[in-house]
Amino acid sequence: MKQYPIHKALKHFFGYDNFRLNQQVIIETVLSGKDVMAIMPTGGGKSICYQLPAVLLDGLTIVISPLIALMKDQVDALQANGIRAAYLNSTLSNAEQNTIIAAVRNGEVKLLYLAPERLFASGMQFVNFLGTLPCSLFAIDEAHCISQWGHDFRPEYLGLSALKQYFPHVPVIALTASADTITQKDIVEKLALHQPQVFISSFNRANINYYIQPKKKAFEQIIHYLDKHRNDSGIIYTLSRASTESIAGKLKEVGYNAAYYHAGMGNDERSKVQESFQRDDTKIIVATIAFGMGIDKPNVRFVLHYDVPKNMEGYYQETGRAGRDGLKSDAILYYSSGDISKLMRFITVENNAAQTNVLKKKLMQMKEFAEYEGCRRQYILQYFGERSPAYCGSCDYCLSNLEHRVATVEAQKILSAVTRTGERYGVDYLIDFLRGSASAKIIPAHKEIKTYGIGKDIKKDEWQTIVKQLLQQRLVDMEDGAYPALKLNDASRKILRGELEVTLVLKKPKEEVAEISTAPQHHPALLQELKEIRREIAEQENVPAYIIVGDNTLLDMATYLPLSFDGLRRISGFGDYKVSKYGPAFMKVLQAYAADNKLETKIQLKTPKRERAVKTDKPSISNTQRTSFDLFKEGYDIADIAAKRGMAVSTVENHLIPFITSGELNAIKLIGKAKLDEIVALIKQTGHTIASKPLKDLLPEEYSYGDIKIAQAHYEWMKDA
Repeated sequence: MKQYPIHKALKHFFGYDNFRLNQQVIIETVLSGKDVMAIMPTGGGKSICYQLPAVLLDGLTIVISPLIALMKDQVDALQANGIRAAYLNSTLSNAEQNTIIAAVRNGEVKLLYLAPERLFASGMQFVNFLGTLPCSLFAIDEAHCISQWGHDFRPEYLGLSALKQYFPHVPVIALTASADTITQKDIVEKLALHQPQVFISSFNRANINYYIQPKKKAFEQIIHYLDKHRNDSGIIYTLSRASTESIAGKLKEVGYNAAYYHAGMGNDERSKVQESFQRDDTKIIVATIAFGMGIDKPNVRFVLHYDVPKNMEGYYQETGRAGRDGLKSDAILYYSSGDISKLMRFITVENNAAQTNVLKKKLMQMKEFAEYEGCRRQYILQYFGERSPAYCGSCDYCLSNLEHRVATVEAQKILSAVTRTGERYGVDYLIDFLRGSASAKIIPAHKEIKTYGIGKDIKKDEWQTIVKQLLQQRLVDMEDGAYPALKLNDASRKILRGELEVTLVLKKPKEEVAEISTAPQHHPALLQELKEIRREIAEQENVPAYIIVGDNTLLDMATYLPLSFDGLRRISGFGDYKVSKYGPAFMKVLQAYAADNKLETKIQLKTPKRERAVKTDKPSISNTQRTSFDLFKEGYDIADIAAKRGMAVSTVENHLIPFITSGELNAIKLIGKAKLDEIVALIKQTGHTIASKPLKDLLPEEYSYGDIKIAQAHYEWMKDA
């Protein structure tokens, strides 16, 4: 095979101009023959990390994947890019498998996908067969499945621990989207990786909006959401098989194109549902977690959780099935603390107390996340060990108006209930006690207490919000144990004595504001025509439409109107092979639409991501600005320059900013690295590259407007550097 430099290979085979996250350094490490463990976010481009080395290395790359559906999709996508790939699994007949084995033996396959159990089955026959071939790389996808501390342990993965015994000199790359520290360590040990390079990319999925809604009339909430997203594709997750069938049935009754999916269905039935979803014939899948791990459908616009997931890793992975094409998508969790109580009864692992405790701890972290009064994105990123600002601008908390309300009397009522019942009862019992419940659960003697029923004017979910905030503000404690009870602390006693005021932070939804964009707008009619051509090509090739090109690629075409094949090459997702194979069909539509509507191409406005834009006019530097800069270079600080020149500090800061944007002055010299890094991280999260006040409101008091303007100038320089 012709040899390409890695950037040229990326463009030629996959149609991308730039690598994402840690892709480039991972690929370079793999090509150097070293073992690698790569942790990258769902949708972050893990596959490229072994697919690109596979086409550059001389021999065969073996990809271990636990999911049959994922194998077929990835092989279809590789073949659509002109890369020779195949898979061996139980869906193929003996004759088909023999044909593929013959092609592998003859060196006609670059990537071969296998299930983990296939590798060491049949008395090592297949391993011995691979031993006769020039194997250049083993890629272990979903590597967390090998760890009992992971959220999706699969015993069949344990056999992979023998891989290094039989192929000691073949590099291994282990990949996963979600693994905490203990799981990462376990993966390295179980696979016996030799001095592996470990790469952990940012877990941030900036295009996903995270929302948590109270599970109150959840089905009505879902219908309200779907009414605004009728043409979108999405997944609704629920914990029980019965719920998938019930919810899908109700959706169909009200006119939605929905189907259900769970492990109790036959293989053929599940395959039909999955294929229909992949091809966009079915828009909505209601599923248990049995669905989706092998789904690489880029245009999933929403993931709704009807029930709370069992752990943060699962939640992150499931929500990550939305927006893999980089377009805006939603993740909504309908939360009830009752779901946590139900799950707690079903997570015991027989004869394995240690793993049971791990699962219980992970479930309680999921509860903490769902009840967290703060930025959802910050919590997710901090869970995976990544620092993040307290404001993201795209979760239910950050998109809310926060209202402060004094609730000292309500707090005194719940704390009085705690003390009068002997500090022995949990939240639900105490709320029922306050609301005067007639339930047999309430001890008869407690019904005689003066505070029984004094909170009946407040709804149950409002009481739960009050208690949750008391706990988060550490105004009351909760003991550990199977039946956690509320306990008074010093702050609780001060509240009861009237010495401490309690303030709750309540959220009110913000009004939706239309986004103002200066970017070129796409042509909706053209987009529909391009989708129709893509559908026709996909049907001819018997693959899902996104295998041909993704929605984001169609959107770029409908925006920038590439009217030549060179122009088409500038559209992300069009490599040389796809331009040659599919370009004529799309070009015919583009050129006809442009002619009919008297439009010209806008491809000149399309700049590859992260490519430096050419600046035609540099801002002129005045003599007074140059004087301040010269004094700074001589060793004077900003305050000294201001005093020396009889100017305000802010004026001198403004003098120096043009030298930051031109690259002549390093901003670290003005405000220090720690401060600069924190402000730049916040700019990236919020997008405030010009306005300073929104950033000032989110930063500590000691950060000045001057600091912010300096960091904004540095950020502008970074984008162009």
